[in-house]
Amino acid sequence: MIIDKVNNPIQVGVLGFGGLGQAAARILAPKGEMTWVAVADRKGYAYNGSGLNPDAVIKAYNQGSVAYLEPDGVLSNKSIQDLVENHTVEGYFLALPNLPNTFMADVARQFIKSGWKGVLVDALKRTSAVEQLLELQTDLQAAGITYLTGCGATPGLLTAAAAVAAQSYGQIHSVKITFGVGIANWEAYRATIREDIAHMPEYDVETARAMSDEEVSALLDKTNGIIALENMEHADDIMLELAGICDRDRVTVGGVVDTRNPKKPLSTNVKITGRTFEGKISIHTFTLGDETSMAANVCGPAFGYLKAGIALQRRGMTGLFTAAEIMPQFVK
Repeated sequence: MIIDKVNNPIQVGVLGFGGLGQAAARILAPKGEMTWVAVADRKGYAYNGSGLNPDAVIKAYNQGSVAYLEPDGVLSNKSIQDLVENHTVEGYFLALPNLPNTFMADVARQFIKSGWKGVLVDALKRTSAVEQLLELQTDLQAAGITYLTGCGATPGLLTAAAAVAAQSYGQIHSVKITFGVGIANWEAYRATIREDIAHMPEYDVETARAMSDEEVSALLDKTNGIIALENMEHADDIMLELAGICDRDRVTVGGVVDTRNPKKPLSTNVKITGRTFEGKISIHTFTLGDETSMAANVCGPAFGYLKAGIALQRRGMTGLFTAAEIMPQFVK
């Protein structure tokens, strides 16, 4: 299938304005094919059909909410609902923390109930969260929503790379994803770090969600700012299984997050081991450049998938897709 090109600038919104949401705004600023027109946080939203200014919105957010942006901000305790009902936006990147683990599915239900038709893209991590969205597949399709899930770095960029690399083989033995993340200050990515803590031994989603900033800081003091993770519950597994690449038990994900140093503690990569039709065992390795940040590797693919989703939507294709099924389109 050849996906139609998107010729007109796409009006897009960003839901959530923490570290990833702010990075998303920066990434969109120089783009000619997309215009950032809408943003929402817990206390309100801002909308400007001609485009929002990242610096101005960040300044307002630092005062307590994007709703404090003059004259485009609106205070609301149901910000997503009010934004969707009052303004036309073709696609949204859900830069929202999936805490609790049901949150993203709840947001999807909110969009379904609203009668809105368009494209949604998330950067979900957990397998169980994607499974909840799969249960909404029929509802999303009936509502006229094109939803692309797991479209960050991992799951996302690395999952798609594994799906492409797998084509060299007749049988896939294993897919191993290893990531390294370096950030200078964990507080810039509070929700993301809490989601990582939830994968640590003796922690879970609810425990991490309930932790105060002081408790998170105390934990990071004990580990010298390092979060080391192995055999994570990561949706790369279900996405590759759904795409017919391999059974989910052949996919493993782990990595190291340094919350006190912008330099990556190790290079992010995916290794695909398989047997060729000649009977030879080989390994493909795809490694991300150490200079690319977590934000670049999450938000960049998210908007590439959003562009692809818009093309699908305009051709009448709705429902749920994953990053292993659809190729992203580069946003100029």
